[in-house]
Amino acid sequence: MKPPEDPYCPVAGDGGRAAEAWNGGQKARVAIFSLTGCEGCSLAILELEDTLLQILDAVSIVNFREGMSERDWRIDIGFVDGAVSSPHDEEQIRAYRACCRTLVAIGACACLGGVNTLKHEHLSSEYRRYVYGDRATLFATTDARPISAVVKVDYELPGCPMVKEEFLRFLTCLITGRPFRLPEYPVCVECKRRGVLCLYERGEICLGPLTRAGCDAICPYYGAKCEACRGVLGDESIRAFGRNIREQYFVPIDDVLASLRKYGAYQEGDLP
Repeated sequence: MKPPEDPYCPVAGDGGRAAEAWNGGQKARVAIFSLTGCEGCSLAILELEDTLLQILDAVSIVNFREGMSERDWRIDIGFVDGAVSSPHDEEQIRAYRACCRTLVAIGACACLGGVNTLKHEHLSSEYRRYVYGDRATLFATTDARPISAVVKVDYELPGCPMVKEEFLRFLTCLITGRPFRLPEYPVCVECKRRGVLCLYERGEICLGPLTRAGCDAICPYYGAKCEACRGVLGDESIRAFGRNIREQYFVPIDDVLASLRKYGAYQEGDLP
């Protein structure tokens, strides 16, 4: 759906300088949008409950399909969850980019492509018929992509779902003009802080060594393996991880790659 023609609708992002989007004490105008996905990240915002009410002292939510019926396209900060997985998604994200001074990708689908990328393991004709049955030809689809593959993204808040506390920290930094950075260390650091026994020592595959921290190691803490829903730290972490699992832990590479592909964090044919 395209936004209505509006002379107040800006036509590009501002390079992340959202603090300049409002003057004279006016509230920042915030919107939350969804593309192809479960919309769990949008729900995470609603789950802030009383804290969300406090946020409204500093911002005005002007466009949020899950939380309100009103629509306004004059937007300072736009948050988008879901992957670009159809021509309609691509049209929508270009429209959102045009109306948002600052555009923020939230969640694994928006930042990495997410679980939508699992369809890449199958022929288009196969997964379309599996999902839509005899009506498969009526629904256009494309490869699942992060929104940064289509438009300029100013910030990313990864995770499945995104960490709502991180969302709060980010929004606070943005509206007060302070810098915000995602952690540059792996989930393993958070496991150590919480006293979690390494899952590899229990014979389980875990992607914590190369996954960006910020989730407080919630999955390993409760006994589940990390599956890189917050993305990988970089090429060097992937190379080191590949060496370690081959030389120290001797785990099946195919199983590791399957885990890495679940959220679209790494889609190459093998580990370096």
